[in-house]
Amino acid sequence: MPAAEEMSGGVSYVRGVGNTRFGRLPGSTPLTLMAQASDAALEDAQLGRRDIDGVLCGYATTLPHLMLADRFCEFASLQPAYAHGMAGGGATGGLMAMLAHDLVRAGRCHHVLVVAGENRLSGQSRDQSMQTLAQVGEPEIEVPNGASVPAYYALLASRYLHETGMAADDLSDFAVLMRAHAAGHPDAHLREPLGIDAARAARPIASPLRLSDCCPISDGAVAMVVSADSGPGVPVRIAGAGQAHRHQHLGAIDDVMRSGAADAAARALSEARRTLADIDYLAIYDSFTITLVMLLEELGVAPRGQAVARLRKGDFAADGPLPLNTHGGLLAFGHSGVAGGLMHLAEAARQLAGRAGARQIAARRRALFHADGGVLSSHVSLVLETP
Repeated sequence: MPAAEEMSGGVSYVRGVGNTRFGRLPGSTPLTLMAQASDAALEDAQLGRRDIDGVLCGYATTLPHLMLADRFCEFASLQPAYAHGMAGGGATGGLMAMLAHDLVRAGRCHHVLVVAGENRLSGQSRDQSMQTLAQVGEPEIEVPNGASVPAYYALLASRYLHETGMAADDLSDFAVLMRAHAAGHPDAHLREPLGIDAARAARPIASPLRLSDCCPISDGAVAMVVSADSGPGVPVRIAGAGQAHRHQHLGAIDDVMRSGAADAAARALSEARRTLADIDYLAIYDSFTITLVMLLEELGVAPRGQAVARLRKGDFAADGPLPLNTHGGLLAFGHSGVAGGLMHLAEAARQLAGRAGARQIAARRRALFHADGGVLSSHVSLVLETP
């Protein structure tokens, strides 16, 4: 079969991005946060509201409206020809960007606003948040027995550590790296330094995971404009996209080392006509340290059990050969639902375009974005590239 780009003949660009600060934002709502991020993305793209003919909106647990995209468009004075809400867990931001990419290439839309945000920290209690997130579990066995998202990932971690022989303490290195990267971003939730001893001494949450292995719950929003036109500055093109869906529940995973991440990445790289060796920036989902380690290795960035070794060599540092989540990722920049994952894509676009400000790293040509939703359930990969 011909490649998708050959079938459509179109291309798409990340023309503009915007975000709010992440953390506790009293008085905020999903609508006000999304509007603030959208205004910033439109300004960055040098577009007005009337230019937007497509809107894709991520779900919000603090505003579970059946027609959230329409509700947001009404609130933000947008009247697109195409709009709907989407839900795919943590992968939703990438799924929306992939759909926007396809809508633009097909000629259905010219400028698509992709937006997500919620007041997940200030808009609901800790117990409400945990109960909502736990519903990704299997409904007859996992959920009734009180399992939570940290517990699901702790089970994955236990199996992974058993398979590879890696020590639980080694996971802490990624928490320290993400905190170091977040220190350079003024909008990050957790900017205070985190040393390796403190990370390893953090209180247990679900063995073998400690508090430092888990992302914080945040308020915040992110938006981007995916366009048929590159717009001002260095163009950042979405060169390839792919998905994979091998299971939903933890109990249905037949091999924790093969969750679907590699399948999604292979499809994205194939569409982009690139290989992993062409990638020089990584934007990888990191709801937990174990998420990041397992995804890096399944994607082929490091051999099994060796992701920490690459980190300790300095490969994932901002000045290393393969910078990773230079904004601090979910582990430190913060997790406000769909927007947390979308922020990885926004940071990658800024870095490739040379518009990351004080965080700007040496020139990069191609980024691999990957996110998962559920318990390594829903996977999406995107390849971004500059000329």
